[in-house]
Amino acid sequence: MDANSAHAWLTFSAPVAAARAARRPVVALESTIIAHGMPYPENVRTAREVESSIRALGAEPATVALMGGRIHIGLTDDELELIGRSDGVQKVSRRDMPAVLAGGGLGATTVAGTMICAALAGIEVFVTGGIGGVHRGAPETFDISADLQELAKTSVAVVCAGAKSILDIGLTLEYLETHGVPVLSCEQDNFAAFYTPDSGFRADFRLDDPADQARFIRTKWDLGLAGGVVLSTPVPEAAAMPSAEIDALTRQALAEAASQGIAGKAVTPFLLARIKALTGGRSLATNIALVKHNAEVGARLALALAHAGRGAHAA
Repeated sequence: MDANSAHAWLTFSAPVAAARAARRPVVALESTIIAHGMPYPENVRTAREVESSIRALGAEPATVALMGGRIHIGLTDDELELIGRSDGVQKVSRRDMPAVLAGGGLGATTVAGTMICAALAGIEVFVTGGIGGVHRGAPETFDISADLQELAKTSVAVVCAGAKSILDIGLTLEYLETHGVPVLSCEQDNFAAFYTPDSGFRADFRLDDPADQARFIRTKWDLGLAGGVVLSTPVPEAAAMPSAEIDALTRQALAEAASQGIAGKAVTPFLLARIKALTGGRSLATNIALVKHNAEVGARLALALAHAGRGAHAA
């Protein structure tokens, strides 16, 4: 890809442009969580609170979305509201980006989509709720999120509360290992499982200090080892849900999705909405808590990476 021609598709918000000019760290945020992951008005309120928490720590948030044939790196309040309230916002991963940009439609970026846009904009850290992965039943359906391939090829650090618990987390970690994607954890040894702190699977390396995380990531990229790094951090204990309850509800929601013929990229939004309904909204509160916590971890990592310098990776 010609970096100059790709950069021509980007529109930076005024605060993000100012941060770039001042060489302050920027943290990318996805917009699918706004358009498809939470209901209005909680989605917009959470997005604004997440952005505020990143600014409070000294970094600049850049929520990413596609609008009017442009990739917007950083959204105004009105643009956040538009993404949060509009019907028919398209879910944009690598496959979908050319169509949405060429058609001028409104698009919310997934983990993979946001990673691509962050890399084009020179942003090294991206915060999300949970990464996509290998879906349960994938040996029969081949349903594997494009997020995993993006992590294998795009050099952005992704801070998350592990993988969504609706997935086959064991196979997700095996896939990441096969493609050489390091999985770091902080605050605990094990990989997190979105609604619950502990997936039962060990992460590759535990690094609690942002400076240590930054050294690991900078070393990887300075060696020319392209691709992302996953940094897993658990949902705060006070907001966590019991793993047995979530597992039972996930199995029920998956059965309902199958019976209704829901497949592909429609599965995750359906499952999240169904689990929210089955828990009486408790899962939404957990989702909000983990995203806010991830944002704090991501902002500290972005600051540490900026302090460490870009080294050979910037050459």
